[in-house]
Amino acid sequence: MTTQAYFRPRSLAEALGLLDEHGPAMLVMAGGTLAMPLINKGVSRPEKVMGLRQAGLDYVRPVDGGVYIGAAAPLSRVRAESGVPLLAEAVKNVAGWAVQNIATAGGNLFAPPPAGDLAVALLALDAQVKLASLKRGERLVPLAEFFTGFLTNCLDPDELLVEIQVPKPAGKSVLLKYGRLYTNTPAIVSVAVRVVTENGRAKDVRIALSAVGPHPFRARQAEAALTGSSLDSSAIAAAASAAAAECEPHTDPIASAEYRRRMTGVFVQRALAQVAA
Repeated sequence: MTTQAYFRPRSLAEALGLLDEHGPAMLVMAGGTLAMPLINKGVSRPEKVMGLRQAGLDYVRPVDGGVYIGAAAPLSRVRAESGVPLLAEAVKNVAGWAVQNIATAGGNLFAPPPAGDLAVALLALDAQVKLASLKRGERLVPLAEFFTGFLTNCLDPDELLVEIQVPKPAGKSVLLKYGRLYTNTPAIVSVAVRVVTENGRAKDVRIALSAVGPHPFRARQAEAALTGSSLDSSAIAAAASAAAAECEPHTDPIASAEYRRRMTGVFVQRALAQVAA
């Protein structure tokens, strides 16, 4: 069956009303870089589609040293206007300029690994996502709790992801992406780390990984291994080893699971060494 109806709401309220009326049978998209290839190939055949391009969700707003990003904000705008170097670096790793101008911040969170390079930076930055429902209002969810499995999340059928909230960054941060090519390449592993130090020791640690599990995630055992340490080589090696042990890599035409695991340890160690330096 081909698509019978296309809706283009002009506000968030209208978008939520349409979702409430038509339910989960309606495909929601913004840039369409994930959905349109599936539709064009006949893999996805939605009867109804709603596009969010004109729903007022394409903003990037600095707030108290952090930034609020509308779900339909193009990635190129996030790169240029967020004021957060780690986000700009993450967007730089997403395909090329053409895709960055179309793909959106919210849509990128739904990309399955090894795609979706924005989430790993957002996890390291303690980002939250705002979810909205017509009848139940809004709720904030830490991005670390948003992902629940491969292509699954905590979004209820009557909710839209409408905003990403990034607090004022603290400490030092580094993002490393390893792929077969230098740019415009699927990740073998992506690592984002952020470390706040006090009196020469790691006080607050974030180590986020992507492409080595069913979804982007924080390596909490690795974070715990580094917390309280002086960021010396032995502490960094222990954190890297913990990260490699807790990831759940998969084998695909890009890399084997074992190779992804080994490179997780290597690139976590490199990222932390850069922070320590």
